[in-house]
Amino acid sequence: MIYPKIPLAQSIIQICLAKGITTIIISPGSRNAPLTIGFVSNPAFECYSIADERAAAFFALGIAQQTKQPVALVCTSGSALLNYYPAFAEAFYSQIPLIVISADRPQSKIDIGDGQTIRQENVFINHSLYNANLNEVVSKANDFKINEAIDLALHKKGPVHINAPFEEPLYETVSELSVDVMVNGFANLNTWSTIENISEFATIWNNSTKKMILVGVNEPNLINEKTIAVLAQDESVVVMTETTSNVYHPSFINNIDTIITPFTNEEFEDFRPEILVTFGGMIVSKRIKAFLRKYKPKHHWHIDTLRAYDTFNALTKHFEVNPNTFFEVFLPLTEVVKSDYFEKLEAVKLLRKQKHEIYLAKIQFSDFKVFEKVIQSLPKNSQLQISNSSAIRYAQLIDIDPSIEVYCNRGTSGIDGSTSTAIGAAVANKKQTIFITGDIGFLYDSNALWNNYIPKNFKIILINNGGGGIFRILPGHEESPVFNTFFETSHGLTAEHLAKMYGFEYSIANDETSLENSLNALYAQNEKPSILEIFTPTLENNSILLQYFKELV
Repeated sequence: MIYPKIPLAQSIIQICLAKGITTIIISPGSRNAPLTIGFVSNPAFECYSIADERAAAFFALGIAQQTKQPVALVCTSGSALLNYYPAFAEAFYSQIPLIVISADRPQSKIDIGDGQTIRQENVFINHSLYNANLNEVVSKANDFKINEAIDLALHKKGPVHINAPFEEPLYETVSELSVDVMVNGFANLNTWSTIENISEFATIWNNSTKKMILVGVNEPNLINEKTIAVLAQDESVVVMTETTSNVYHPSFINNIDTIITPFTNEEFEDFRPEILVTFGGMIVSKRIKAFLRKYKPKHHWHIDTLRAYDTFNALTKHFEVNPNTFFEVFLPLTEVVKSDYFEKLEAVKLLRKQKHEIYLAKIQFSDFKVFEKVIQSLPKNSQLQISNSSAIRYAQLIDIDPSIEVYCNRGTSGIDGSTSTAIGAAVANKKQTIFITGDIGFLYDSNALWNNYIPKNFKIILINNGGGGIFRILPGHEESPVFNTFFETSHGLTAEHLAKMYGFEYSIANDETSLENSLNALYAQNEKPSILEIFTPTLENNSILLQYFKELV
């Protein structure tokens, strides 16, 4: 076996191996050579080479998103490390385990004018669960920090940073280890509370006729079927989900904006819940957030083992357990309450469904029409990755088959690494993966395609409306050079040459007939990854979407 000669590199590698951290994403560099040599030379590690650090970090995020296990990132010193930050922040807010291992110059070389040096220690301090600033000399203190970082990434579900200074020579190797590392057993860092005094909350529940369950970003198959069935049968409960919730039942509301956007003030007041129960991650719908902030519930309970964001400025209780544990204990204490809360909303839901179908049947080819056709075409039991901005918002308006798993980077809601994340997820999950994206997000992360590990059946559906279409539906839109250049970012670019350069199958659609034919061909072709680029009318998309909400009543 070949090992790096530098003892600190040996320590990091051996502790990673002992802790089961075996997926390593490496960006080429010189200062990280001891780590690269050590990881790549050991067949126990699965190593990937991704040149662009920003793309590498999101690629790692996609793998960790699927495996639920920490993925290690390895980079050289200097600005390379800073390119991890967007994905690092996403991992923090989405509670995804990442371990950044950065090579550094020795402390004596920092701030003296040496090349490729920055102040790397604690560079992620605002979003890192732990910062292991190591010393050059191998020590038990170093080992403790490495152990602590890895344990926290896994058990607290988030990103950590290990900064390792290496002095030259960097490329020397040995055939025997020169260190005896300390590997700690994980001390239980969780402080989950038991569901104490649960009966008092059951009493509040049993005396309320309007209860809302709102589910944010959620892992597929997380909530057991018994809990779903009980909530679905309670006439005093309305369950509202989103595409990213991955929770389904015919009685649940899965298109929130379609339901509540046309409400009058009186209808909003009547819809105000007495109790709001939330679980899962970030909520996409701005309208439901605005509604609950204005029409606050008397009680807001959030269920999560780690965090409780006071999203609606109304939080009254945080249950530090997983949702299944909570409902298994709580629901047997509840009673049937006579209420028309669900019945009223079900009537609205049926009306909106009729109006929705009428409207979509008559509109011209546009972003909205494309999302309807694309989502309806998705293969059963596939995985859907969606980029941020307008793409994830359109997806909330269209029913999706319950067998399809849905993911989106909603931690920071950025467009910067959606493609890279989707590719990482496709590598880690053997399901057919389809990625739906807009043109700006796709172009912004085009280095995601500079990747030698893309599965042959990976599909990108690129909706190109010539710019940042979401800005056309936000306040302040007006046709002007300032808007078109600095907000919408108008362009005349396509993915054709990128597809050719990176070896993707490429096709286009610009009307319903070509879209249907192209979708059929897209799913039939699995010899190499594919891009289907769909061109929609820039100037009509926003008016078609805005008119939709007007015609729902």
